[in-house]
Amino acid sequence: MAQEREALSTVAPTVLVVDDEKNIRRTLEMVLSGEGYRVLEAENAEDALALLNSPSAPVDLAIFDLKLPKMSGLEALQKLRADDVELPVIVISGHATVHDAVNAIKLGASDFFEKPLNRERVLVSVQNCIRTARLSRTVEQMREELLARYEMIGASPAMQRLYQEIDKVAPTKASVLITGESGTGKELVSRAIHRLSPRRDAPFIKVNCAAIPRELIESELFGHEKGSFTGAQARKRGFFEQAHGGTLFLDEIGDMDLAAQAKVLRALQNGEVIRVGSEHVIQVDVRVLAATNKELAKAVSAGNFREDLFFRLDVFPIRVPALRERSEDIPILADAFAQAFCKDNGLRNKRMDPSVLETLRRRQWPGNVRELKNVVERAAILSSDVITIADLPEDPHDSPFEDDDTPAVRALPLGAHPPGLSESGERLTLREYRDAAERAYIVATLQALDWNISKTAVTLGVERTNLHKKIRAYGISRGGS
Repeated sequence: MAQEREALSTVAPTVLVVDDEKNIRRTLEMVLSGEGYRVLEAENAEDALALLNSPSAPVDLAIFDLKLPKMSGLEALQKLRADDVELPVIVISGHATVHDAVNAIKLGASDFFEKPLNRERVLVSVQNCIRTARLSRTVEQMREELLARYEMIGASPAMQRLYQEIDKVAPTKASVLITGESGTGKELVSRAIHRLSPRRDAPFIKVNCAAIPRELIESELFGHEKGSFTGAQARKRGFFEQAHGGTLFLDEIGDMDLAAQAKVLRALQNGEVIRVGSEHVIQVDVRVLAATNKELAKAVSAGNFREDLFFRLDVFPIRVPALRERSEDIPILADAFAQAFCKDNGLRNKRMDPSVLETLRRRQWPGNVRELKNVVERAAILSSDVITIADLPEDPHDSPFEDDDTPAVRALPLGAHPPGLSESGERLTLREYRDAAERAYIVATLQALDWNISKTAVTLGVERTNLHKKIRAYGISRGGS
């Protein structure tokens, strides 16, 4: 994006001059080209509109004479706006009236001035119009990029239910309590609710309650007056005031201090906040969305969270599913993360080997979507054009000695001795038995696949680096098995 904006600023802007007087066109061409602009000319509105519709001749600004043969400059401007063309237009005239100038501005003209033309005014107006239009386009592009980053990805039944809940609650004023494990995307849900609500054009303020020191949480939420405490050198508006008319997202609400909870409850019930060090009541109109990865009902029972605040927030509860509950979305998410990472870092798009997607799908992902994103980005850095299993980092949650369940325990014999006994007849511990079963299963799979490490890793559902780790830990070798 930054490269596009930089390139945009270095390209010579193109100005289209539309006037039936050849001398005016020539004068403007000399003035503008002398300042580095590229100038196109048309002697009537019809030719100008045809030129503007041509993709081979992009134009940054058009200067229309008010009086033209057949279609006037104002009619051409009106047609452009009716077609949703956002091109900045300057209208000029040799016989202008105040009424003409007002009409031109109402129709969307960026400027209006009379002939004879003043060189300095022309240059200043052209420069300002082009700069403003480009800035508006840049802001819009940045806004679209930000919105795209907050879109949720997934087509699983669990995500479809989540979308339906968001659609139902977003248009209302109801408070929403968003729960779910860390990394599931609770903030994305809150932003989606805000974006689909009538408050979409008002502020969205996010507060991480766990990141604010306990002694500062009230000041941050409700603001403070100058001198109200050590370090309060000026009056400060709190997050509730900043979110007036919009949405306040209280992330990690379960970590909020009990004293601050009482004031949050008051703000929710009465729409009133009081800055620290003040007695003046401030009315605020704020919709509160809260999120937590804790079980607030248990926190209420333990006396760590106010029951009245819990019920006030829990008007419409939304639970964000863990990634393991929607494993069918993992290939879509992984591919999207890989492409986004490549685009952001100027890399060529990288496709994923099918075995990688299957391996990712088999993981448990206690870190949920956030963990998946980190793993995919690391693999994209390490890989060439195709992301393979060898590029995946080792699964830190997959211990070579402590897997909870493996087919090897049930499906593979450990030898001729009875299950649970060593070759010498001694009773094995549960851990020893599981280690022996896993070792036997790995050896059997390696032999069946002619010791192809990559294929064995895929079959066993582990990364190749993790398989190497297990082979070393169990002392497995091709000759000795």
